[in-house]
Amino acid sequence: MLKIAIYKQFAFSVVLLLSLIGSSMAARIPNDDELGWVKKDNRRFLHAGIRVGNLNRTIKFYTESLGMKLLSQKYFPKQKYSKAVVGFGPRDTHFVLEFTCIHGVEKYEIGTAFGHIGIATQDIYAMVENIRAKGGVITREPGTVTGLPVIYSYGLDPDGYTYELVQSPPTPEPISHIMLHVADLDHAIKFYEKALGMNLLFRYDSPQEKYTIGMVAYGSNLTQTTAVELKYNYNVTEYTRGNGYTEVCYILFYSLSFVFHVH
Repeated sequence: MLKIAIYKQFAFSVVLLLSLIGSSMAARIPNDDELGWVKKDNRRFLHAGIRVGNLNRTIKFYTESLGMKLLSQKYFPKQKYSKAVVGFGPRDTHFVLEFTCIHGVEKYEIGTAFGHIGIATQDIYAMVENIRAKGGVITREPGTVTGLPVIYSYGLDPDGYTYELVQSPPTPEPISHIMLHVADLDHAIKFYEKALGMNLLFRYDSPQEKYTIGMVAYGSNLTQTTAVELKYNYNVTEYTRGNGYTEVCYILFYSLSFVFHVH
């Protein structure tokens, strides 16, 4: 089940207002002024929320091994937790990772629903060597995937979350995608298209490896935007959520932000 949380309180009023206006305007065509908010549509992914056991260790890995920047770090001693945001650029223009460390909790269950964080790089071999030199774990050496002209590699961060490195031309969004496992790919694609307004960029089936994937995103160019990779493994009908990966937050329209929690 997906639970929607609206960040801005006035969004409730906006939704109600639009529903009331819609009933009175159905018989006429809106003018350019009324469609101005559509022209300001800036839908994009904002951040992924992840819980970690040691915030400083996580920051060190993502900045030194993966090349991201520390964008912010805050401590909340009364609430007994800390937060840090890392990414390849400012959070107002880039998809970023938001890490939360609950004081006294050293380990989380990752579960099987969350797959990996995808990172695009122009030199995957150099990046793998840098990760290894910094003590990072590489679980799959760079190589191609059957049927696709893609060079990729896998590794684990200090908390056991999987990341995928993908050889790619220069891109404004180096955090290229988030991969989620789904039990019904057609249903999942329909939800992201119809409910969230994303586009299906491509679909690929691998009978040999017994999986099918669908890439959905805002926009039409996979190298220019962050995407969600939906992966269906043949005959797998259930996944566990765990308590480590918490959310993907995205902005739907100008001034409206939504958070989707996977349950």
